[in-house]
Amino acid sequence: MSIFEGFLSTPETLAAFDDRSFVDAMLRFEAALARAQAAVGLIPESAANSIVNSCKVELFDVARIVRESGRAGSVAIPLVKALKEAVGLFNADAVAFTHFGSTSQDVIDTAVAQVTRNAMALVEADLSRAIDALLDHAVQHASTPMLARTLMQPASVTSFGFKCAGWVAPLVRSRNRLRVAKANALNVQLGGAVGTLAQMGDKGGEVRRRVAEELELGDAGATWHTQRDEWVALGCELGLMVGALGKIALDISLLGQYEVAEVMEPTEPGRGGSSAMPHKRNPVASMVALAAAQRAPQRVAALLGAMPQEHERALGAWQAELAEWPQLLMSAHGSVRALAAALPGLQVDATRMRANIDRLRAELPKHAADEWFNTALAENAGRLTLAQVEHLRSLDTQKERT
Repeated sequence: MSIFEGFLSTPETLAAFDDRSFVDAMLRFEAALARAQAAVGLIPESAANSIVNSCKVELFDVARIVRESGRAGSVAIPLVKALKEAVGLFNADAVAFTHFGSTSQDVIDTAVAQVTRNAMALVEADLSRAIDALLDHAVQHASTPMLARTLMQPASVTSFGFKCAGWVAPLVRSRNRLRVAKANALNVQLGGAVGTLAQMGDKGGEVRRRVAEELELGDAGATWHTQRDEWVALGCELGLMVGALGKIALDISLLGQYEVAEVMEPTEPGRGGSSAMPHKRNPVASMVALAAAQRAPQRVAALLGAMPQEHERALGAWQAELAEWPQLLMSAHGSVRALAAALPGLQVDATRMRANIDRLRAELPKHAADEWFNTALAENAGRLTLAQVEHLRSLDTQKERT
């Protein structure tokens, strides 16, 4: 991982997609496959035990497997080769049953689903933190008057709480949609060479169900080697979340400019300083979220562009998708983690907000000032804010029950 990538993501997501974690996820698939096949009588129990006991990542040279994947055309090929060698050291008869009836894309797609599940848990936890913080600000500042801005210019009066309610609404909707998309997308992949599970005969469906259950993934009921719609839908939802976070980050960075100085990110030693100008307070959380918002659209577009795939197995498109997927998750978690950490401690200067209103109001003719800057506008925004917060909370509760 590049030095320029690392600080835009999180250590946890970087670890979820690192080489060792991915190889470990592939080995978990192979172990689950062997157990399931033994349970339905497709392979001997002794062979399954030998395979399972060999599926330990510490037994493998992960760096070598990764190096050999380029020449092989798939990381699964050197992995399966190394696994068969390990199995053969203890039980030569079990080698023929290793990876039985499966194919490279099965092990790789299922491994990606496993590490994505882990990354999604991180994303959802931080998304909930960000939502809770914004709902708290919306209630606390429901009637705190501030200037609304349209076309980058001061307009009329709103409230900071109303602004926070507007920020949080897409995040609540995003969390609900991500739950659905995740449930639809995180499925085991098991189809064999051309998706028919031919080598497993009438036992294939039961094997797939058992593998899914052990790995805590869904069972789509069929192979999805080149049917990527549910998978890409999850990527699209992540892109929407990143965009919504980027909008919040952009507003905060503008409100934190010295000339405006209404809302600032929290400060702490070593955060947001400048190497040359000690007076600066750089909005680093907003920076990370905005960087993600710049990059995520390209990742999502690449996933969509890779959907037309040839016949039963893709040549190039699936491989391109694989390369883009971790980058999208890394950016998404970097964005939501940065704002989840910053939003609870936002420094809201209500006095400055009122001063900016009064300064602009003083520059207008009295009739215009009375029309556009009556404080009742902020009070009305406060009532709307509280109603919207209650609506969002009830919507989220309904989705949880569903």
